Amino acid sequence: MGHRILSFLKEWTLPSAIVIGTGAYLLFAYVPALDAAGTLLGSWMDTIFAVGLFTTLFITFAKVDFREMRLARWYAYLIGTQLLLVGSIVGIVLGLNLQGTERVVAESVLTCAIAPCATASSVVTGKLGGNIHQMATFTLISSLLCSLTIPCVFPLLEKASDVDFTTASALILHRLAVVMLLPMGLGWVVRHFVPKVYRFIVRHPNMAFYCWGVTLAITTGVTVKNICHSGAGWVLVLIALLSLAVCVLHFRLGRWIGRHVGERINTGQGMFQKNTGLTILMSYLYLHPVASIGAGFYVIWQNIINSYELWEFSHKNREKSLTLQQN
Repeated sequence: MGHRILSFLKEWTLPSAIVIGTGAYLLFAYVPALDAAGTLLGSWMDTIFAVGLFTTLFITFAKVDFREMRLARWYAYLIGTQLLLVGSIVGIVLGLNLQGTERVVAESVLTCAIAPCATASSVVTGKLGGNIHQMATFTLISSLLCSLTIPCVFPLLEKASDVDFTTASALILHRLAVVMLLPMGLGWVVRHFVPKVYRFIVRHPNMAFYCWGVTLAITTGVTVKNICHSGAGWVLVLIALLSLAVCVLHFRLGRWIGRHVGERINTGQGMFQKNTGLTILMSYLYLHPVASIGAGFYVIWQNIINSYELWEFSHKNREKSLTLQQN
């Protein structure tokens, strides 16, 4: 029985993480007998999440050959497409002078479109057979770009914000340095100077993916908490549907671009897998608090799509293996 459960969790890591995160929050939130345990665990969650994300990125970057991190043509296509989408959304909001609920909904869509490529996108890209070196490079470029675009775009929608451009950019760059550059540097050190640890990482290729599953469970729990306490009512349904539409649009656009440049996996992941945690933070500083829920829903949708991609990839590999055995 235990073996079956473990096998199921290995094959369906991402959807299992979403279900576990959702169930854990609802259990501790609505069962009074667990209040004390919930408070204690809640105080640990930030630390567990930070350690899990750091470990995920460290393991991933330890396998990256930094000499292979070069610029690729598809970066420009993805960045240009993202800027076009962001400009279109801002143009609609300002051109139609949207107010009230309509403006909040539009802002929630913007938090999905403007987000940089997810820091852990290399993990799923590697599982799908993509190029983790190119994805790591694109993640850095995408994050640097957002340190400029978010402080420029968000104040256009909420002019009452007292957060200036320099402060916002510094906040994003600081987060980038802590979340990405530190594990990247440690990964480089281990790869070149700690061979025993590097060999251990290479022998366990799925370790980063399972660490990502832990962080996803926590992210999902926090997202469900924010949704339950938002008080947004029926607007939640509209935001959820629109964030799903944006997620699917990103995925389709990424794959479409990939077919034309021969990088279908990389462009698909680079376009639609987003660092929603960053835009949730920035939307709290600049936009209406409910707008951040769009990015919260987005992280659920993108991991459901990733789960399907991983299942499809695994299924095709099994079919190829069976065909080879039969021949």
